[in-house]
Amino acid sequence: MNISAGNFLKVLMAALLLISAAGLMDGKKASANAADHTLNVAHRGASGYTPENTMAAFDRAFEMKADFIEIDVHMSADGEVVAIHDLMVDRTTDGSGRVNDFTLEELRQLDAGSWFGPEFAGAQIPTLDEILDAYRGKIGILIEIKDPSAHPGIEAAVAEALAERNMDKPNNGKIIVQSFDHGSVAHFNSLLPNVPTGVLVGNLTDGISDEALAQFATYADYFNPNHRMVDENLVERVHAHGLKIAPYTINDQTRVNELIDNGVDGIISDFPDLISHTGKPQ
Repeated sequence: MNISAGNFLKVLMAALLLISAAGLMDGKKASANAADHTLNVAHRGASGYTPENTMAAFDRAFEMKADFIEIDVHMSADGEVVAIHDLMVDRTTDGSGRVNDFTLEELRQLDAGSWFGPEFAGAQIPTLDEILDAYRGKIGILIEIKDPSAHPGIEAAVAEALAERNMDKPNNGKIIVQSFDHGSVAHFNSLLPNVPTGVLVGNLTDGISDEALAQFATYADYFNPNHRMVDENLVERVHAHGLKIAPYTINDQTRVNELIDNGVDGIISDFPDLISHTGKPQ
């Protein structure tokens, strides 16, 4: 193939420009390409705008084009898996007492919306089954198992709900199960090894060791820490162990942008509009 001198110069200049651009990108973690893959996770739904862990919160997150809704699950006295953050119902409903002291029917009678605003009066505590049926195939669902020691069998109940809906397949890609109780995560992984799992940790002032990350990698896919302990070095170490990282809970635009610059795989926020649906900073 013959190339004229003019065309050869054009090709050469284009190649030099590409090489130059690649060199610039090597020095920056926060490339647009990296940001394209940052998951936008709505913490307890769009809980900055609506009462947390309600269908209203999940609907709002879907409307705001979040990639995932994050939900917290406990078990009722009669063994139903329900979405509520605290072990006690006091903070987010008009009731008082432990979640697992109420039957599902009794939990249904509680008002889970008025505490946030009168326009949400009468919102109910939803079940995991309702959430899965309403949102599967529409938006990803990050399930956090809360207080598993208070709910024996909750891992099996969550696994059963997913398996019944064929949401435990390797190609599903829309379910993650996580917990601060790492034994619970390992147990769930043994039940449904094809469902991605995550370990949650608080703001560990001494950081996290490579030994701990290596151990997490034997049963988890994500290491999801408090965002205050995250920097570029931690992200690189997490990735080196074959794990992904989605820190929580970031409600400040500047910090969101910093974490995307650090190369995190997801951002968990009460305000999903801090990140566009492509995962790019606003």
